Amino acid sequence: MNRYSSLCTAALLTLLLGGCTPQTTLIVTNPSLDERYADMAEVSAGALRLTADNADRYALYDETGCKVPFQVMYYGGEEPQSVIFQVADIRGGMQQRYVWRKGRPAHVTPRVSARYVPERKDDFAWENDRAAYRMYGPALADENPSNGVDLWLKCTDELVVDSFYYRDLRLQLPYHINWGKGLDCYKVAHTLGCGGIAPYADAQLRVGNHYTDWEVIDQGPLRVVFRLTYPDHSLTVTADAGAQLNKADVVWFDDAAIAPDGEKTLPDTFRLAAGIFLHETTDNISYAENGTWIAYAEEAVSDAGIRQGRSYAAVVMPDAQEVLIQDRHLLSLAPYKADDTLTYYFGGGWSQWHYPADADWFSATAATARHIRQPLQVTTADN
Repeated sequence: MNRYSSLCTAALLTLLLGGCTPQTTLIVTNPSLDERYADMAEVSAGALRLTADNADRYALYDETGCKVPFQVMYYGGEEPQSVIFQVADIRGGMQQRYVWRKGRPAHVTPRVSARYVPERKDDFAWENDRAAYRMYGPALADENPSNGVDLWLKCTDELVVDSFYYRDLRLQLPYHINWGKGLDCYKVAHTLGCGGIAPYADAQLRVGNHYTDWEVIDQGPLRVVFRLTYPDHSLTVTADAGAQLNKADVVWFDDAAIAPDGEKTLPDTFRLAAGIFLHETTDNISYAENGTWIAYAEEAVSDAGIRQGRSYAAVVMPDAQEVLIQDRHLLSLAPYKADDTLTYYFGGGWSQWHYPADADWFSATAATARHIRQPLQVTTADN
């Protein structure tokens, strides 16, 4: 028995012999037929007796007695709202048990991050252990930026955004060239890029401009939540460790659809289109017929002209009713009413990191759409 197994066995015995120490059993169920890999589970703070005063006094243990990393979520409040943790691989229809009790929390290495980047023209950048992204801010106003998403490819679990900016701005080593951990070879211009969203009305895709304000709501280490505000909408993004796609909650403001002359620029109900810009080719796509998921694959080429494998993009729109190709975009369209919240998912990947071939990316996107419809279920019992 190795040292790690010995420590887990000792911890398990401590749990079994814990006497009268209150503890809560968490039962995680996979309701789908698919095996799930490192999906995030979430349980309310109330079910765990968690408050701001005791948030650092609990530990989570798996079935072997080993501590499991977790994150306390506040979602902008002063009191804990929930706890999230990654579930070990779990087959379809199966369950796993965890124990929550007093103890020192497990160390967690940050695997997500998000920040405003004033040193690079008001970028807002974020990443998880699969990919990195950025969206454009006010300092780029004169360059006709969009509300589209820029994708940075990466081939490491490490957080790379800060080092990419530092090397580019201070060392003159551009992040458009792969120096070993990834690169930015994705072009956005005035498009939706890798999963941006815009109104679709009168048969026109109305791509927006840069964000005007930003707010980080929760900052890692397993989940980051932030909000970008635009003149006509807000976008709240959630990025999880291990997740193929980011979650986005969008609200289009009803009063923003009023022109200076008092006329409405959008009807009360319209469609929102989440999309992927098609750069050079339009044949490497895959999608559900109703548009609930769309995916794209293309050549990744650095600014040095060196091929870097395949670059991928995808959108999952659970409420979609149509898929469309227009203005060199692959679009997923859903009905929408102003001031409501619409949830969709977007992101990208790389053939040099987790998705060796186009078929792997397309298959993973279809699976992600299924898993969103059937999230992991968590029940609790005090004992």
